[in-house]
Amino acid sequence: MTFRLLPKDIRFFELFVADGENLHAAATRLHEMVSTYQNVDEHVVEIQRLEKAGDEIDREINRRLEDAFITPFDREDIHELTVRLDDVVDGIQAVAETLVIYDIAKPTEEARELTRILAAQSVELLAALRKLDGLKDMDTHLVMVHDLEHEADGLSRAAIGRLFRDGTAPIDVIKWRDLYRELENAIDAAEDAAEAIERMFHKAT
Repeated sequence: MTFRLLPKDIRFFELFVADGENLHAAATRLHEMVSTYQNVDEHVVEIQRLEKAGDEIDREINRRLEDAFITPFDREDIHELTVRLDDVVDGIQAVAETLVIYDIAKPTEEARELTRILAAQSVELLAALRKLDGLKDMDTHLVMVHDLEHEADGLSRAAIGRLFRDGTAPIDVIKWRDLYRELENAIDAAEDAAEAIERMFHKAT
C-alpha cells in the first residue's frame, strides 16, 4: 500500500481553471462587444468586473503559494502562469476601454476577426488548464494557441497596411493603429500563457 505523506494541494488546479474560465468570459465578452457594437458601456463594465474577479483569483493563488508546504509545480512557474493569465485579461480590458476612449463609431472587420482569434485562444487555454491536473492531451490546445497567434500576426499587419493604403484620416490611422497593437498585445499574452503552461508540463513529465 502506498500513500502520500505530503499531499499536493488540489485547490491550485481549481484556481487555475477558475482563472481560465474568467479569462474566457472576458475574451468572449470582448468579441461579443466588437461584433455587435451595441450596449458598449455595459460590455465594458462587465469586462472591468471580470478583470477585478481575475485579480481576486490571482491573489488567492498567491496566498496559497505563501501558505502551502508543497505545491503541484514549482512556485516560480505557478507565479509566472498567474501573471501571464492576468496579462491577457488586462489586455482585454485595455482594448474595451480604448474603443470607448477613442470614441470608435464602428469596429473594422479586422478588429472583429482579431477578437474572434483572442476568444478562440481563450477556449484552448481553458481546455489546457482543465487538463493540467492529469498532464495529458494538452499539446493540441497549446499548439492551437500558437497557430492562432500566427494568424493574428498576419491579419494585424494587413489591417495596419490597409489604414495607409485606403486614405484613412490621420487621426483614425492613429486610433486604429493603437487598437490593433492593443489587440496584438492581448493575443501575444495568450501565447505567453500557453508557453507558461508548456514549461510546467515539461518540468512535471
